[in-house]
Amino acid sequence: MRSETTAAITVDQLSKHYYLRGHAQELKTALLSLPAMLFNRRGRQEFWALQDISFSMKRGEFLGIAGPNGSGKSTLLRVIAGISTPTSGTVTVSGRISTLLELGAGFHPRMNGRENALVNAVLLGLSLDEAREALPSIIEFSELGDFIEQPLRTYSSGMAVRLGFAVAVHVRPEILVIDEVLAVGDAEFQSKCFGHLERLRQDGVTVIIASHDLPSIQRYTDRAMLLDHGRIVLEGPPANVLHEYLTRIFGPGEKAEVKG
Repeated sequence: MRSETTAAITVDQLSKHYYLRGHAQELKTALLSLPAMLFNRRGRQEFWALQDISFSMKRGEFLGIAGPNGSGKSTLLRVIAGISTPTSGTVTVSGRISTLLELGAGFHPRMNGRENALVNAVLLGLSLDEAREALPSIIEFSELGDFIEQPLRTYSSGMAVRLGFAVAVHVRPEILVIDEVLAVGDAEFQSKCFGHLERLRQDGVTVIIASHDLPSIQRYTDRAMLLDHGRIVLEGPPANVLHEYLTRIFGPGEKAEVKG
């Protein structure tokens, strides 16, 4: 059994860069962060998506990550999840990790919802028997009804999120990493998701969420972090961090308060 004092996630001086050509990786991030680009000797653009990121998370802690498009939020989550490798620095993750990142990632469009749920539960660490045992709960939580037997190519983005979230939270994660995709779901399902996250908090699950939904970050997270051009600008209580973020957008005054 892991010690309660052991950090769930430790990020130490993490940096990540890409060499950009015609079809660059992280193109959305790159185009929105042109000041962070430099030309190297070969004429390729060197883009630093993350620069000297360091932080740690305790077990059972909820961390919200805010920042403008192109600030490095998605890249950071991908590195923590082990999907992308850092250029320098280290990421140490202690515990079974489950992810809900790019919409539809890991789903096969020709397989139906039931088959995709089963395969993805196995990919996220369950044995085949465990995945079959969890499948009824996954299907029930997703509220997809008869659509669970339909191919993923027929799903709306919101339906894909329902299935993805249902799988991610039913593989007994110790660490859950969520990108902006929850914003695609309807308000009722979002409320259900956050209610389930609260139950995971009581079970000691560590959750890291990157989102533009500032009221949700303020309401559900213990700590927040503001990223800009791949660097941590501020880290601390959610209200303070989000106030700084909105102040940078609107300037000081009434608009710099999170509503909701």
